[in-house]
Amino acid sequence: MMRLRDMAACLRRVAGSLRYGASAACGKPLAAGAVTLLLALPVAAEPVRVVALGDSLTAGYGLPDGQGFVPQLQDWLDANGVDATIVNAGVSGDTTAGGLARLDWALDAETGAMIVALGGNDLLRGLPPATSRDNLAAILDRVAGERGLPVLLIGLDAPGNYGAGYEAAFDAMYPELARQYDALLEPNFLGPLIEGNDIATARTRYLQSDGLHPNREGVARIVDAFGPKVAELVGRANP
Repeated sequence: MMRLRDMAACLRRVAGSLRYGASAACGKPLAAGAVTLLLALPVAAEPVRVVALGDSLTAGYGLPDGQGFVPQLQDWLDANGVDATIVNAGVSGDTTAGGLARLDWALDAETGAMIVALGGNDLLRGLPPATSRDNLAAILDRVAGERGLPVLLIGLDAPGNYGAGYEAAFDAMYPELARQYDALLEPNFLGPLIEGNDIATARTRYLQSDGLHPNREGVARIVDAFGPKVAELVGRANP
């Protein structure tokens, strides 16, 4: 007769091996009542695997290990009891086209949700907003459409130096795509750095010396603002 603690240890193997019989999974025969008890025991769910597909803002450019967006976000989720694992799929310098090109690599079978934070390098290169939109739509087609995974889309505000038309088209694509694909939205990755501050203060206090990438304190401010939305994203994921 198998003891209860041995039954608990055997549970996972039984769950995956019922078509071969419980004895094959556990190495010894089980009484019918023991099998029923095994199947009634609660199974701990695995943490939701959230892939953060992005560029240098996601990758943590210029920051020591543990201070970038993904590790600080992981710490926030752990501290707030959100059972998720954030995977850093940020590549410095990546455009929306680059993110689309490596989507197959980033989107593995265990992915339960995705953060998409791309477009900053499209802005720096002055790429047409229509091209950026097409690339983001192709990513969302795969992730939200084909895979049915929940997505948090994080945008950026375009500067005015490309003209009002460019700025309007770029800024509009994130909320429009979020509505189209039923994605959660944070319209501006760097928005939390500006809220309550003028731009000069935000640049001095929260950005690295390059004036583009947040420092440790800036990332913490971003994570505090985005954490609840990421928790909502995790809540949308299928167990």
